[in-house]
Amino acid sequence: MAPTKVLTGARVVLPAGTVDDGRVIVEGTRIADTAPADSETVDVSGHWLVPGFVDLHNHGGGGASFAGGTAEDVLQGVRTHRVHGTTTVVASAVTGDLDFLARHAGMLAELAQQGDIAGIHFEGPFISPCRKGAHDEQLLRDPDPAEVRKLIDAAHGQARMMTLATELPGGLDSVRLLAEQGVIAAVGHTDATYEQTVEAIAAGATVATHLFNAMPPLGHRAPGPIAALLEDERVTVELINDGTHLHPAALQLAFHHAGRERVAFITDAMDAAGFGDGRYMLGTLEVEVAEGVARLVEGGSIAGSTLTLDRAFKRAVTVDGLPVEDVVAAISANPARLLGLDERIGSLEPGKDADLVILDAGFDLVGVMRRGEWVVDPQLG
Repeated sequence: MAPTKVLTGARVVLPAGTVDDGRVIVEGTRIADTAPADSETVDVSGHWLVPGFVDLHNHGGGGASFAGGTAEDVLQGVRTHRVHGTTTVVASAVTGDLDFLARHAGMLAELAQQGDIAGIHFEGPFISPCRKGAHDEQLLRDPDPAEVRKLIDAAHGQARMMTLATELPGGLDSVRLLAEQGVIAAVGHTDATYEQTVEAIAAGATVATHLFNAMPPLGHRAPGPIAALLEDERVTVELINDGTHLHPAALQLAFHHAGRERVAFITDAMDAAGFGDGRYMLGTLEVEVAEGVARLVEGGSIAGSTLTLDRAFKRAVTVDGLPVEDVVAAISANPARLLGLDERIGSLEPGKDADLVILDAGFDLVGVMRRGEWVVDPQLG
């Protein structure tokens, strides 16, 4: 068994706040509260030590797709995001033929059971053609509860979230079904009014899929879904903090109204994340990635992102001016809680998995540990 590691000297972000010259003890795969005399000491002075990142909404990376690839493709994407600090990732599907989605969910469920991913997010096909974004309009359909149940069953207990346009016929009944089955109902790719969104939240919807994107803008006479999702304390709002999907003022607006406890940073990444510019497929649609921005070849709609969560973290602190503690909540603690995994991940506390990220003084990533093993060895001496 590997010796106990004691990481010392860092600014450690804990649930109660930041501890200067703190330490984290890693024993096996877990964080411990005491260390034996023969422990290995790792000096991380001058660095930040934060929990491993948790991504609720991710379609792939490293040139590989979660949405349509093989099991090895999915693992390649997972490895890519791990080296960028994401120690827990939910694999997100995109709109497709229902039978294909069911078959693909079965494969993803096996990877979830093995612990490689943290479950499945179905983004589509039950979304609005008015706000389809990078989804194939020919494959969209109203959210029939029977079809929703088919996908839940195909995931063999590993369905974690489903994005719906809840204003469509069958939408509210589908939200209720998801809530009953313990699956997060997320409002997204929606053309709903404020009032319709309030109804969806009352029915059990608890997440806003990439708030502001693929939904009507905030209006002073027709506030739309954004106002309803921001104002309700039961809702967590996803934000894509890549500098393309959101203006900094929109991010500040979300944090001001939702507060640090109700924001979750996501990547909404597609295959090009951590890989590079070029042509890719997102579901059935072709995507061109140029200068790190993914857009559909036909129509030019933004098609996910090439974001990794280490970049989202750095931008949140250095560009948006958010407190580090708020960013840790949004990138680790809040998504872990949403997934029902906060007893095991999301914070640096004894008994939890030794999932952690080391950042330098400029918030660049220098080390990643997952379950006690270095994914990126900081090699700090």
